[in-house]
Amino acid sequence: MSQNLRIPGPTPIPPQVAEALARPMINHRGPEFAAILRHVTERLQHFFQTEHPVLGFPSAGTGAMEASLVNLFSPGDQVLAVVAGVFGRRLAQIAEAFGLRVERLDVTWGQVADPATLAARLDSLPDVRGVLLTHNETSTGVTQDVRALAKAVRARRPDMLIVVDAVSSLSCVDLRMDAWDLDVVFSGSQKGWMIPPGLALIGVGPRAWAAAETARLPRAYWDFRGARRSLEKWQTPYTPPVGLYQALDVALEMMAAEGREAILARHHALGELTRRRARELGLALFADPAHASDTVTAISVPDGIDGKTLIRALREREEVIIGGGQDRLEGHIVRIGHMGYAHEPEVAAAMDALGRQLAELGHTPPAPVSARGPGPSAAD
Repeated sequence: MSQNLRIPGPTPIPPQVAEALARPMINHRGPEFAAILRHVTERLQHFFQTEHPVLGFPSAGTGAMEASLVNLFSPGDQVLAVVAGVFGRRLAQIAEAFGLRVERLDVTWGQVADPATLAARLDSLPDVRGVLLTHNETSTGVTQDVRALAKAVRARRPDMLIVVDAVSSLSCVDLRMDAWDLDVVFSGSQKGWMIPPGLALIGVGPRAWAAAETARLPRAYWDFRGARRSLEKWQTPYTPPVGLYQALDVALEMMAAEGREAILARHHALGELTRRRARELGLALFADPAHASDTVTAISVPDGIDGKTLIRALREREEVIIGGGQDRLEGHIVRIGHMGYAHEPEVAAAMDALGRQLAELGHTPPAPVSARGPGPSAAD
């Protein structure tokens, strides 16, 4: 039995991508790599839905967080971070580490931020220069309405810098960088892009480029300006992860063949399948159902069952690998990833396995409606 990897990243990779990773090394300053970089950049702009450069940095998604902050802000600048989970908090903590004055708009974990509340908070903070948003909070399985939040920001502060963490959403959940007037949007290779970890992808808009010219936070490795100068020559400022770019080139070709709208529809269907199967098992979704993520589903662990024990049973008995809760949610939720190279059979198999192991641990799902006896008659 092969492992059914259903964590919210790193995600499984297609066979074609695995083959690309096994190709011989090429010269990163030669014409072959330049052609790959050009092709990849054009495809990324399509999926970021932007006319502006998409930069690549050898990094995890956390590196993209740091890069976005140091290129836009100066010591002492004030930013407003919308924090609804582990990764929104991480972005705020990095901002604090670099000496920014961070105000937080804390949102109950499992819920979404209210645009009116965000607007009112901005009204009380006249010195704020940037708003930090997390599109898809991987730790809670919630997708924020970035479009509505950005609209609320622009109505109050048209020149505000809006930074969006789209690590676990971009390419799987609709996000329109230019149409929604977002300044920096970043993602990570190990999620919906179907390749291994190690490449941060960062879209940068005109307002952010202007800010990068005056920002005074220290930067060298992360300097957007150097990356753009190199990209104009279809190069990178330092040695790139050549194999990852070769893999991304293949993955993007696969994605282009499937089509952007079809990819979004597939992920929505997988999210709906996972949520429906969870309810059939008598399990409660942790996220607000109206804003549940189409890339990762967070499920509350039933009373009397230890989440870590459940995860271990799935791994050892079923070879199904799911994620656990993070921070305050450890042991209280499990997270099932369905993004990137994900399709109905393997997601359904994971939910079948979840049902079996819950039963082994003493959880009894509700009886099907048809087995509960006749409903009320017409006379009732």
